[in-house]
Amino acid sequence: MTSGPSGTPSGFESPRPESPRPESPRRESSQTHAERPASGRPASGQPGSGRPRFGEVLAQLGAAQKPGDGVPAYMRWPNRRVARLAAAAAVSVGLSPNAVTWLSVLVSASGLAVLLAAPITWGTGIIVAVLLAAGFALDSADGQVARVTGKGSPAGEWLDHVVDSVRTPAIHLAIAVALAIHHGVEQPWLLVPLLFCLVSTGTFMSQILAEQLRRGLPAPAAAAAPAQEAPQGGSRSLLRSLVLLPVDFGTLCWSLVLWGSPVAFMALYGGLFVINAGYFVLSAARKARGLRVTTGGTA
Repeated sequence: MTSGPSGTPSGFESPRPESPRPESPRRESSQTHAERPASGRPASGQPGSGRPRFGEVLAQLGAAQKPGDGVPAYMRWPNRRVARLAAAAAVSVGLSPNAVTWLSVLVSASGLAVLLAAPITWGTGIIVAVLLAAGFALDSADGQVARVTGKGSPAGEWLDHVVDSVRTPAIHLAIAVALAIHHGVEQPWLLVPLLFCLVSTGTFMSQILAEQLRRGLPAPAAAAAPAQEAPQGGSRSLLRSLVLLPVDFGTLCWSLVLWGSPVAFMALYGGLFVINAGYFVLSAARKARGLRVTTGGTA
């Protein structure tokens, strides 16, 4: 959950092929029906070959990568690079975008199963963090597969959004259950992952619904609606990516490397909750204000 605050956000970036819509700090993957392949035609290998070669697909994806302005740091650099490798591998072996989505579900679910079943140790935290980060990369890779093969579809976009709407809340709920089972954390503290679950769901819906409503506006109003900011470039773009790191879904995934020390983990996790809650309030207010201005409404 693009998506994957980190509650995408994965979280919060994620539409399936990478189309010029506003980036969410959660996720980056989603399929749209009319998206063209990265090179303008489906990826292909040598004449007579059944599938494109890994290197060819990787080059196409690298040449067609979206700008990084406004994208949180982990999503912008490590996750995009890993997702690109995964997408190239998927295309070279003939996997469809939906197959990559389901692979993402399987990997993420495996991470949550380990979190719930294994004792609280440093090893458990590292395994869970790696699996969740891999699931996040695959969640971004499905969109790149759709883009390079031209196989994006409304059904694929629907599947991608449904998966993302479940993934991030599932992580927070699993954290709450695992802490209660394995560590006996006091009940008041368990409100933090539960509230984080609400924040992540609200952020996801705010982002997705604002995008859909902007699409339905008449052309002049849609053009006036606040969407993605113009590319900034240079140090300002870098600073923005770093500032957004706490609401990056990848940050949530890797925070679990501290799982072996519940006190350290809860301190970091609680801080992420506070930041993500603040981000949700500010972001939702901005989107609501923008939609009221463009439609002339007052509600």
